[in-house]
Amino acid sequence: MAKPFPLHRERSGTFANIATIFLEQSPKPVVVLDHDLIRRLDATLTALPGDLRGLVLASSAPRAFVAGADLKSIQEMDDDHLHRYLAYASSVYIKLSRVPYPTVAAINGAALGGGLELAMHCDGLVAAPAPKVDGVSKPYFVGLPEAGLAICPGWGGTTLLAARIDPATAIRATAAGKPMMLDDAVKAGLFDIVAADAEGLLPAAKKWLIEQALRGRAGNRTVRDGAPLKHSGRSAIAQRVIPAIDAARDEVGKTDAGKAVLMALDAGVTKGFAACLRVEQEQLVRLRNLPAAKEAIANFFAKKK
Repeated sequence: MAKPFPLHRERSGTFANIATIFLEQSPKPVVVLDHDLIRRLDATLTALPGDLRGLVLASSAPRAFVAGADLKSIQEMDDDHLHRYLAYASSVYIKLSRVPYPTVAAINGAALGGGLELAMHCDGLVAAPAPKVDGVSKPYFVGLPEAGLAICPGWGGTTLLAARIDPATAIRATAAGKPMMLDDAVKAGLFDIVAADAEGLLPAAKKWLIEQALRGRAGNRTVRDGAPLKHSGRSAIAQRVIPAIDAARDEVGKTDAGKAVLMALDAGVTKGFAACLRVEQEQLVRLRNLPAAKEAIANFFAKKK
């Protein structure tokens, strides 16, 4: 049985009955999505109390929210194993979208690839401003870098990002595998709130949850239907996304990764979130076997060394 992550539940005061999950992966300096971490998240979400007013997903790592997926493990899996791994992680992520109370991700640093996808399964996103080192601001990256390695997102990123910011901007960034700097992500409207400082991140996230709970009591309760609150298949969002897909085909559909992004997003808009996941995961497994991806991933590891 996997060990759940620490869960802190406020017992009294303004934030009573709001709980915070702290992702941690000691002794690693950042949180990376691997099988063990996903199993721990699964155990944590399965055991959540049903009477909370809200849930914050946070990271214990000081430098990043989640730095992305464990690319080395993904690279080493055979196709069948990778399909099962991607599907299992999806089944865990979606639990965040099914709890009966509002959820928010408190992003304290870089949120990349699967880390941003995990965050976007929450109802809201709240960010900390860029940290300062020796008085100099050090903005962090937020986005989906997979296409930069000639692969594509695998946990809903194509349809989730396009639902939260301008769809044309999201499509171009996802198809290019180009994450945004924090300031650009803020300008794009990715976050519901940006805290005044790092210390204010969790209070800001909890305040946002309280506001959502009050809206629910006023008759504006979030309806859970098994999919994330914000994805491109929802009718009001799809009206903005569909024209952006059509306009982007000539621009971003020239690479295999770009084509995969458009295919997945199109499936998400026309057939729903689960359909987007199926296409993403099929394409991710296919693409990582092609020479372009093998070369790009090999170069990535070479640079890290």
